[in-house]
Formats: sequence, structure tokens, C-alpha cells
Amino acid sequence: MIDRDVDIVTADGSMNSFITHPEEGGPFPVVFFYMDAPGKREELHDMARRLGSAGYYVVLPNLYYRSARDFNVFSGDPSHTADTMWEYMASLDVGLVAGDTAAMFRYVDLDPAADSSRIGCVGYCMSGPFSFAMACTYPQRIRAAASVYGVRLFGPGSPAELAPRARGELYFACAEHDEYAPAEMIDDLEAYLADIGANARVERYPGTHHGFAFPGRGPLYDKVAAERHWERLHALFARNLAERPPPVGELHPPAAEGLPPSPRAPRRRYSG
Repeated sequence: MIDRDVDIVTADGSMNSFITHPEEGGPFPVVFFYMDAPGKREELHDMARRLGSAGYYVVLPNLYYRSARDFNVFSGDPSHTADTMWEYMASLDVGLVAGDTAAMFRYVDLDPAADSSRIGCVGYCMSGPFSFAMACTYPQRIRAAASVYGVRLFGPGSPAELAPRARGELYFACAEHDEYAPAEMIDDLEAYLADIGANARVERYPGTHHGFAFPGRGPLYDKVAAERHWERLHALFARNLAERPPPVGELHPPAAEGLPPSPRAPRRRYSG
């Protein structure tokens, strides 16, 4: 595997990012890996490597770069507090992440190791809704998107309002017991996606809690469920990123802006 630490230029500065991909056989389909709230760290680098070793060019950006180049709430650094994590998390929104994603598109478009005609994404925890939203914001570019115990997936202001725009396949891995993503929100999300005819699957992982896929999460880690989530991710990206699109027409037209929400947009409000 080839690992690289790079700075991706955005409208707001330099977004330090981790990139990993196989040594041979490229160019490789791209997967954007959106981090969870505790911060970009070696645990996530290892998860990115696991994806990359299956034949993908994985980009893991530090979404907190506007505030800090290095933040890890588990690091033991006394300045890396839970209060700071919540502050950084609250500073992000879909618009900012969409701008960062546009910068990642520009970066992978120029890297010969990346096949930027085939892009998917995955987000954990706070970034589950960002992964979902990017598939809706850039439907011509994102072929598949996964949310793993994502928060705020449904309700006013959530990515569900954008769901009718998505063209790629959507996958939602949900913990059975999750105070940040209550069961009623997941039920409403699933019903809404079915109602609009989205190419989507919502899967509940029995007996699990928020964070079940992270090996470093102590008793919350569930190895069986974590392996199932890897199986689902590999299958999702294999289905959608394996074939190159035909060179017909404009491959990457800009995403439509300013579209009104669906007339059946969700109305319930959830916190988390």
C-alpha cells in the first residue's frame, strides 16, 4: 500500500488529508472517507487502509482543519477535550463539507493514481449525514454513499430533504441502541426513502451501540457487526464502482444548485 499525507487546497485554507491506495493496478476508483466526531486519527487511517487494500484510492480529510490540523479526543492531549470536540462538530455543516468535497474532486481529478470517474463515499457518526448529503449534492459524481451510525439523517434541515436528487446507491448501517440516532428517526428515514423510490437500504444491526465498528471503542466495539459492515461496504462499492462509465457527453456536469426540497420532505425534528 502507498500512504500519503497531503494538503488539499480549499476555499478556506489547506485541508490536511490522509490518502492510501494499492501500489499496483491503478488507477483506482475513489472513496471519500468522512471522519467521525473524535477526529482524524490512526484508527481511521487503518480503516481507510482496509478499504484501500481492496483496490480503492481512499481520501480521509481532516474536516476540522479550519480550527485545528491535529485533533483526537482520545489522544490524551489535555487540550483535546470533549467540549472542544462538540464545538468543532457544531462548526461544520453541509455547505462547508460540500466545498471541501469539491476541493477533493479537484485533487483526485489531477492524480493519475485515481480514477475520478468512479467515486463513492462513506461517513461515520457526525459524517453519516455528510456522506448522504454529498451523494445528493453531487449526483453526477457520487455513485454510492454509505452512512454508518449517522446522526441527524431525517427531519427539517437534514439531508433527507435532498434525497430525491441522489442517483447513486445509498446504504445506512444503524445501531439498534443509539441515543444519537433514535429508532423512530431511522424508521421515518426508511419509510421516506421507500416513498420517494430511492435506491437505498437501511439496515439495523441487532444488539449494537453507536460506535460498534471502531476497534478502539472498548466495549462498544462489536466484532461480528463490524465485519458485517465491512462486507456491506465492500459489496456496495464493488457494485457501483467496478465499471468505468462510457465516454459519452459531459461526464461531470456541475451539480444543480438551489433546487427546492421535495414536496414530501420530512417534517419531524430530531436532536443528537
